[in-house]
Amino acid sequence: MKFFNFHLMPYRHADLEAIQKNGSAWVTFSNRHYDPQLGAELYHEYLDQMEYADQLGFDGVCLNEHHQTAYGLMPIPGVLAGALARSVKRARIAVLGRALPLLNNPLMVAEEFAMLDNLTRGRFIAGFVRGIGAEYHAMGINPAESQARFAEAHDLIVRAWTQPGPFSYTGKHYQFNYVNPWPRPYQDPHPPIWVPSQGSSSTIRWAAGLRYTYCQTLSPIATVKKFFDMYREEARKAGYEAGRDQLAWSNCIYVAETDERAMAEAKPHLEALMTRLLKMPMEMLLPPGYTNIEAMKRIKSTRAVGAKPQSVEDLVKSGLVIIGSPATVREKLAEYEDLAGFGTTLTKTQFGTMPDGMVRANMQAIAQEIIPHFKDAA
Repeated sequence: MKFFNFHLMPYRHADLEAIQKNGSAWVTFSNRHYDPQLGAELYHEYLDQMEYADQLGFDGVCLNEHHQTAYGLMPIPGVLAGALARSVKRARIAVLGRALPLLNNPLMVAEEFAMLDNLTRGRFIAGFVRGIGAEYHAMGINPAESQARFAEAHDLIVRAWTQPGPFSYTGKHYQFNYVNPWPRPYQDPHPPIWVPSQGSSSTIRWAAGLRYTYCQTLSPIATVKKFFDMYREEARKAGYEAGRDQLAWSNCIYVAETDERAMAEAKPHLEALMTRLLKMPMEMLLPPGYTNIEAMKRIKSTRAVGAKPQSVEDLVKSGLVIIGSPATVREKLAEYEDLAGFGTTLTKTQFGTMPDGMVRANMQAIAQEIIPHFKDAA
């Protein structure tokens, strides 16, 4: 199993009570609560943690994109990936991912990702997403056009990477007289493409058909298994058997000396993530036109943060997060790996309001007590 350190880069100094009063940390939570001095320190703290993951032996580090939220400070993840491209010496760097429907010019991502692939000499992973519903409120994009804009932007980027230019492109949403990006990607024909999703059946079908790695976002393990089974079934329909390396699970892991200590230490920070930073009304998560009724019902039924608050103990019991001693974490992760059949864990070692010292101790424990067990078993 491969271990990637997935960072959300939250504004961990956020006023949680103010978020509670506002109803969400997204879109309508005023940026007057952002302190540039503290924010600047956080960027360096988080980048240092990503470099530390590389030094500890994680296989990769992950960034992602969200807009107008205290949940994550990465509206332009390529800026941070560029900062890491020379300091992360060994691990892969993944942007999971850029929200393609929000773009007015997808060729900018073709160029940006090709630059990152060159800078890392082929250690870059390109992630493409539609973005959650809140992004459409933030960027003023019609959510009903989401799937069409995503498909067209993806096709254009891949053509720009693989077809010698210049050529012209005329689509419904994008038109260019000249497509001829410099540089071209370092990897041939292009960087690996990974596709995170909340569990959209159309996205899973599309990713399996193109043999892209599918990444399930934070979900209970039974849900993860269901969506990974769906991917495997779609792969069979496409004429092949999907491998474990095509499936990645995004989770939170926290390790301490004992189960009791791990729970006591992690609990307030996980509560901050689940009950404040992730919280948003359903109309913001799934705006009208964003998805079909069937998918909306499925996502709502399996949503990590539902209308009914869940305790941290419930989250652990459902397999949405893993918290405990080294032995407990190894046992649970092996159980979930066997159940769902994934080859990569996208692990948030920092979540919510967790301070730097705790994060580094957690990363060190995972590197020393967890990763070797799964490398030896491979």
